Amino acid sequence: MRNPLNLFQPRCKHHHTRSEHPQCFPQESKSGASIPKVLLLDIETAPMSVLVWNLHKQRIPPTNVLSDFFIFSWAAKWLFDPAIQGEHLTSKEALNHNDSRILSGLWKLMNEADIIIGHSVKSFDIRKINTRFLLNKMPPPASYAVIDTLSVARTVFGFSSNSMEYINIFLGLDRKNEMHFQDWKDCLVGNKEALEKMAIYNKQDVYILEELYLKVRPWIKSHPNMGLYIESDVAICRNCGNASLTPVGKYTYTECGAFQTYRCDNCGAVIRCKTNELSNEKKHNLLV
Repeated sequence: MRNPLNLFQPRCKHHHTRSEHPQCFPQESKSGASIPKVLLLDIETAPMSVLVWNLHKQRIPPTNVLSDFFIFSWAAKWLFDPAIQGEHLTSKEALNHNDSRILSGLWKLMNEADIIIGHSVKSFDIRKINTRFLLNKMPPPASYAVIDTLSVARTVFGFSSNSMEYINIFLGLDRKNEMHFQDWKDCLVGNKEALEKMAIYNKQDVYILEELYLKVRPWIKSHPNMGLYIESDVAICRNCGNASLTPVGKYTYTECGAFQTYRCDNCGAVIRCKTNELSNEKKHNLLV
């Protein structure tokens, strides 16, 4: 597998990376942050067990539920940090559907994060995690922004499939490990080897998620503005925090203004200055 950690890394105003010039990249986060703490996250959940009369489309009442979902494993990493963290259930915990032990480490990371990234993280991972936090009487983590690469795929691109597996293959990136539904069934009965396989599969998903995020990052118009987190005396890219920007030779026009447009030399995002360069006379003569 290729290592994505040296791809599109942010550079300081001296054009150095974090490893080359660490003093320009302090590690503080939510408490008066200098740079954001960006967490890539993925979970694997147990399937529900329900009683049904047939396999046709039907409404299944709550009384037919034998067991609800719970979390088999979670994996996460800080952006550009080579270490992938994670925890998975023991055989006994899986048999008892008890994920309480592994939730505390996940809660701590989410509580530290300024930005959380995932594929379908808005509609699936975060909502499922919140449900298990609530059930286990855990408070909500501190606030964070969310980047969902599935939402980016759906709104910006026209992939034939929006699954991370398909997109990564299409873009020539690393791919998911092979898993089958039988592996989930084996985890449900506490199979130790299956649970360990699930944890490895989970961590690989986080690794390839980072590759996908870095690939699509310049296209994310709604990306959290890194300028809100990074202490800098010069203009920086809103998507990656890089200070090296090149004018593209055209303006971005709105109903009432003209703004200089730049391209980030690091990630390639196209951004605009917030200063309106129309003269006062021109602004006065505009009809809206």
